[in-house]
Amino acid sequence: MTDYPRIVVTGLGVVSPVGNDVESFWQSLLAGRSGIGPITLFDPSKQLVKIAGEVKDFDPQQHMDYKMARRSGRFAQLAVAAAKQALCASGLEVNDETRDRIGVIVASSGGPFEMGRQETIIEERGAGRVDPLLIPRLGGYMAAARVGRVLGVRGPNTTINSACASGTDALGHAFNLIRTGSAEVLLAGASEAIVTPVGVAAMAILGALTRDWNDDPLHASRPFDAKRSGFVLGEGAGMLVLETEAHAQARGAEVLCELAGAGWSFDATDDTAPDAEGQSLAMQRALACAGLRPEDVSYINAHGTSTPLNDKAETAAIKRALGEDVARRVPISSIKSMTGHSGAGAGGVEAVASALTIRDNILPPTINYEFPDPDCDLDYVPNEARRHEVDVVLSNSFGLGGQNATLVLRRYRG
Repeated sequence: MTDYPRIVVTGLGVVSPVGNDVESFWQSLLAGRSGIGPITLFDPSKQLVKIAGEVKDFDPQQHMDYKMARRSGRFAQLAVAAAKQALCASGLEVNDETRDRIGVIVASSGGPFEMGRQETIIEERGAGRVDPLLIPRLGGYMAAARVGRVLGVRGPNTTINSACASGTDALGHAFNLIRTGSAEVLLAGASEAIVTPVGVAAMAILGALTRDWNDDPLHASRPFDAKRSGFVLGEGAGMLVLETEAHAQARGAEVLCELAGAGWSFDATDDTAPDAEGQSLAMQRALACAGLRPEDVSYINAHGTSTPLNDKAETAAIKRALGEDVARRVPISSIKSMTGHSGAGAGGVEAVASALTIRDNILPPTINYEFPDPDCDLDYVPNEARRHEVDVVLSNSFGLGGQNATLVLRRYRG
C-alpha cells in the first residue's frame, strides 16, 4: 500500500449569504440566521421564483483592482475574496521561493446564464460586435485563473464542474493532487454566482426551486421537513488551504483539521432524480479512503437541499452507508436551510462549516424543521445549534446529474 502524506487544512475563507468572512458566517449559522430574501440582483417581477440566498454588501474592488474586477464574472470575484481570506488565515507567504509549488483548484459553473443574446447581436449587428471579453470574463475556468493571477501562484490551476457535487469534488481532487506530489499547497474550494434571470427561470421551470415561499423567504429552505417543496438558489464561495502535514509543520502553521479521505460515485439512473444506493457508495468509499469505520463518524454535513426527492434519498443513503443503528446515532444538519443551495459552490462553503464544527465542537442547526417526514427520520439537529464532540465529519454533495462526492474531515492529532 502506498504511504501517502497526511493532508491538513490550515486556512479558511468564505463569502456567503450569511456573512462575508469566516467568523460572521459561522456565528450566523450557529444563531440559525437565514440569509434568504427577495432577489435584488435583478428585477424578479416576471419570475415564478422571487427569492434567493444572495451575497450582500460585496464590493469586488476590495479584493482586486477596478480593471480586473470589471473583467471578472461575479463567480470569479467571490472566489478571489474567499481565497485571499484563506491564504491570510493560513499565514502562508507567496514569494519567489514558494509560488511555483502553490496551486489553485476551484469548482464553478462560471457564467453560462450571463452570456446574453450574442446570436441576436451577430444577426442584427454583425460578428464584430460580439462582446470580446465574453469568454475570459464568464468562462468557468476563470475562477481558478483569477485566484492564481491575483495571488501570483504558478502551481496546478484547475477547474471542476460536476453539478452540485462540484465543490466537494474539487476538494477531493486537490487532496489527491497533493498526496501524489503534484503540489505542496493548494487553495481549493468552490464559487458560484448563478442568481440570474435565466438561471432562476430555468431551475424554476425544471421544478427544482420552491415556488411556495415567495412571501416568506426566511422559511423557504427547510431540508428534511415534510413541507419542503424545492431548494432556494444561493451563491457564494468557500476556499481552504490544503497542504501536506510536513509542509505545515516546517513553517509552524496552525492546523485546523485533517482532510482524511474522499469518495466518489455516480448514480447511473436518472438525469434529475437521486439514487440512494449511488449516494451511499460515495460515503462508503470516503470512509474506506480515510481508513475509518461507520461508527467513527461524529457528524454529517448533509447535502440537504430541501427537495422532496433528495432529502428522502440522502436519508436512505446514510442508513445504507453507516448501517441503521449508527445512522440513528449520528447528528446530521444542512446549512442550506440558511444559505440556500449555491450549486457548484455548495461543497466549498460547506467544507468550511465542517472544519469549524471540528474547531469548536458545535453543530449548526437545520432551521425551519417543523413538520417531521416519516421518510426523513434521523437526527437533523433541528432549529438550534448543539454542543457535540466532533472528531470525524462526513460532508456530502450530490449532483443533479447523479454525480456524488463525500469528504472526510478529521480532528488533527499530530
